[in-house]
Amino acid sequence: MEHAQQAAAIRGKTIRLTWTKGPTKGMAHEHVFYEDGTVEWYDADSGPGSSSKERPPYAAFRVAEQVYAVSYLAPASGYTLTVVLNFQDHRMVGFASGGKDWHPLEGTFQVMR
Repeated sequence: MEHAQQAAAIRGKTIRLTWTKGPTKGMAHEHVFYEDGTVEWYDADSGPGSSSKERPPYAAFRVAEQVYAVSYLAPASGYTLTVVLNFQDHRMVGFASGGKDWHPLEGTFQVMR
């Protein structure tokens, strides 16, 4: 993958995504967007020890004032997560997709640190 942009609003942050629609409805996952351009995620209820130990690269672009698109491909599962985060109302929309399936997603998010 060529070098992807990591917007400052995302880079270095831990963001909890809470799903209200989609296959993970009712669950929350924390995503750690490292300064080096990689991301790690885990079940928010289980904590960091539940991580898949993957740290794939991510991209994060400013779409509009306080609105960012974030995406990464998880090589182990083959899934790509792409979400749009609205920092004005803390809502998100997006898509999870694999080689044979595709799921629209909705939810909320919170910057943890």
